[in-house]
Amino acid sequence: MTELSQVPVTALKGVGEAMAEKLAKVGLENLQDVLFHLPLRYQDRTRVVPIGHLRPGQDAVVEGTVSGADVVMGKRRSLVVRLQDGTGGLSLRFYHFSNAQKEGLKRGTRVRCYGEARPGASGLEIYHPEYRAITGDEPPPVDTTLTPIYPLTEGLTQQRLRQLCMQTLTMLGPSSLPDWLPQELARDYQLAPLADAIRYLHHPPADADVDELALGHHWAQHRLAFEELLTHQLSQQRLRESMRSLRAPAMPKATRLPAQYLANLGFAPTGAQQRVGNEIAYDLSQKEPMLRLIQGDVGAGKTVVAALAALQALEAGY
Repeated sequence: MTELSQVPVTALKGVGEAMAEKLAKVGLENLQDVLFHLPLRYQDRTRVVPIGHLRPGQDAVVEGTVSGADVVMGKRRSLVVRLQDGTGGLSLRFYHFSNAQKEGLKRGTRVRCYGEARPGASGLEIYHPEYRAITGDEPPPVDTTLTPIYPLTEGLTQQRLRQLCMQTLTMLGPSSLPDWLPQELARDYQLAPLADAIRYLHHPPADADVDELALGHHWAQHRLAFEELLTHQLSQQRLRESMRSLRAPAMPKATRLPAQYLANLGFAPTGAQQRVGNEIAYDLSQKEPMLRLIQGDVGAGKTVVAALAALQALEAGY
């Protein structure tokens, strides 16, 4: 099977040139990019909450029968739909609506919707909910996984991106997304296979720990974070190894100029300054390039250490 990094997004059903340009704006050019375009957060649409149990600020799926719908003329013209389910009632408020939308929400229509319940003038309200009319005797099944919320760009909707991610996940196999971690390393650190972590993060089960996911503490997130950190460290190691193959002028440890500088400094260097200064002096005396970062608080004396290094170069004739 071809690696997903080699398959362009145009291989997905419904992705033409225009959609590919929109996807490119969020960095999605191939199917591997789509897999690693992870959700920012999740919504729980796995159960229907009785209206009477809703709390202000709660995001929930509710289901009920329309008891009335009116166009209210206030500061902003809005369509207010009143919904009842036997345990209580709430209002659905739409500031942007069409006549067809109004006709589809007539009295007696059964509706399932999702949104945030907010306090209103006459009870709880949901502004611009996602909704669908229920036809037939059997209500549609609820979602079996948490609903992912992805980073978007103009012209790209959550529903469209979810569909594309679902298509891509069906192509995910052992050879389509290589897992470079050695098995013994994954076993020692109790890390799941990469494909399992990716699948989980796009579609967590209904009983997933939402708090852990929100904090980035979930095992699936740890799996990806471990690989990212390991890759970064390996790239740094390769950089250091490549630098060791380069040559640099060896500068003998200086004595005359540093002694004059310290005599006029007005204070004695701290133990930490002396230690770091000696380490840098040793590095400068070698035939390989030095790769160092001096780190310290403001006023810790980093400039003194840098000056000693400069004097070593000066005394060596540079």
